Amino acid sequence: MSRFAIAVGRFYEDLADRLVAGAQAAFAEAGVEPADVYEVPGAFELPLAALYAAQSGRYAGVACLGAVIRGETDHYEYVCAEAARGIGDVGLRTGVPCAFGVLTVESMDQALARAGGDKRDQGRLAAEAVVTMAALRARLTR
Repeated sequence: MSRFAIAVGRFYEDLADRLVAGAQAAFAEAGVEPADVYEVPGAFELPLAALYAAQSGRYAGVACLGAVIRGETDHYEYVCAEAARGIGDVGLRTGVPCAFGVLTVESMDQALARAGGDKRDQGRLAAEAVVTMAALRARLTR
């Protein structure tokens, strides 16, 4: 049975908890063990955590979760872009699927709606993505 990891940015703790719960529910529904959770300060640190998990050889995939809410400065643009680029790069460099489950939103209301609220559950979607991609990798590398 495959093992999965979750790297989660804890800057917005309530959102992080909701995203992790959604991801763990998806892993359970897929019939895999609960994922190991690795907490980091925020979204900017997710790529390095994903790299550590991917390089450990213990995981078939890493769901990267967190939230970045636009503020009054350009900080939002840099954090979102680097988190997305870094997470994608880890997957390409290691071959271990890494899902981008980071909310990039304008407000807390938008974030809540996308963390298991009325729009979607980004934690669940990220977990589903890494399970799907890990299965594809397994089929193609036999």
